[in-house]
Amino acid sequence: MDSGAAGLILDTNAVSALAKDDPRIRPVLASVTRQLALPVVVIGEYHYGIGQSNQSAHLKKWLEAFVGDCQVLDIIKETAQHYAEISTELRKIGKPIPDNDIWIAALSREHALPLLSRDAHFDVVRDLKRLSW
Repeated sequence: MDSGAAGLILDTNAVSALAKDDPRIRPVLASVTRQLALPVVVIGEYHYGIGQSNQSAHLKKWLEAFVGDCQVLDIIKETAQHYAEISTELRKIGKPIPDNDIWIAALSREHALPLLSRDAHFDVVRDLKRLSW
């Protein structure tokens, strides 16, 4: 992957699909010409999942290598503003989504990048393009 700007943000379920080598995700990733991005929230969620797995040692090693190939997106002041805006928008339309997913959506909006996720609830977030597999 290109070490420049990221081209696609991965949700936790996309990371899981990659770790499981799900062939259905490959066509989507084949179209990405820039580095993949991982929200720090996704890394935290995946670490939590690893802790519940009987393959934790293998998955920790895989995740460490994978994260090294991605751009990690941290939560900063601008992200917090997007989080607040998205939370308000979703409350007004009566379509709440999980808090961690609001942070992920905020990073997607902040960086103007599409999000690879199977979670259709992201589709209610204005100015967020979701890709699936």
